Amino acid sequence: MASLGIFSLISTLFLVLALATTASSSKGLSPNYYDYVCPKALPTIKRVVEAAVYNERRMGASLLRLHFHDCFVNGCDASILLDSTSAFDSEKNANPNINSIRGFEVIDRIKLEVDKACGRPVVSCADILAVAARDSVVALGGPTWAVQLGRRDSTTASKTTANNDIPAPFMDLPDLIINFKKHGLNKKDLVVLSGAHTTGFAQCFTFKDRIYNETNIDPKFARERKLTCPRTGGDSNLAPLNPTPSYFDARYYNDLLKKRGLFHSDQALFNGGSTDSLVKAYSSNAKAFWTDFANSMVKMGNINPLTGKQGQTRLNCRKVN
Repeated sequence: MASLGIFSLISTLFLVLALATTASSSKGLSPNYYDYVCPKALPTIKRVVEAAVYNERRMGASLLRLHFHDCFVNGCDASILLDSTSAFDSEKNANPNINSIRGFEVIDRIKLEVDKACGRPVVSCADILAVAARDSVVALGGPTWAVQLGRRDSTTASKTTANNDIPAPFMDLPDLIINFKKHGLNKKDLVVLSGAHTTGFAQCFTFKDRIYNETNIDPKFARERKLTCPRTGGDSNLAPLNPTPSYFDARYYNDLLKKRGLFHSDQALFNGGSTDSLVKAYSSNAKAFWTDFANSMVKMGNINPLTGKQGQTRLNCRKVN
């Protein structure tokens, strides 16, 4: 009886320690969350993402951006996917997103396929965004990481918060540092996550002032961008964020050293400020960039998730149940 009591006490102690570790390390999230509930969930998401990126390489960057813009507005809760209702204006209509954020149809397709694979709606839209972002980076030739899972979906959205909290391409370094700190991210996270601009495209209006009015820019690079971004008009014309927009490499940082950052906020990371050394380090060490990018993506994915009985698991990612 005594030995049974000791065994019970030890078992209870291990359970308490395990629960404490899980709660403290990932806010109730776990990379194994769907292992027993729906083991087909992650392979299904990967399959749909790979097909979408194969069909259009740009979609990889778009899905990554969706997750980023979601997490920076009240946490990673899929609020960015909600359409407007009488109760709130959609974050899709916020200045950083309107006529710009994309990939919603791919998320719809993932939701349909994953619910079919699982037999019921057990995978949240917030988790779909997080996994799709990881799978997009991998599909573009970048690093992988273990996505923390178990998020729940929000029942509201905030256009105002999206306007205030999503960092703008016109920001200076001090404002960028403050913005990231507000979300629990440091200067290293800022430089690393900005490296996502190694892939994708941007609209002319987001960099027009830089190529026509700024001086810390390579003249040849400015002339190249002006060919498709006139001083007047052409605001929606696209330009690659770097010369290899379809591949997840470290070229972004090399471009910053040459004053070829497309956004003002990009070049701000290498302009005589406190982040110059990080940019230099990643420009010559792609492996370090990949490792740190993976770590910062996990950190960003842990921003204020809804867990347990908070929120809901939406039946349709575009609307509240």
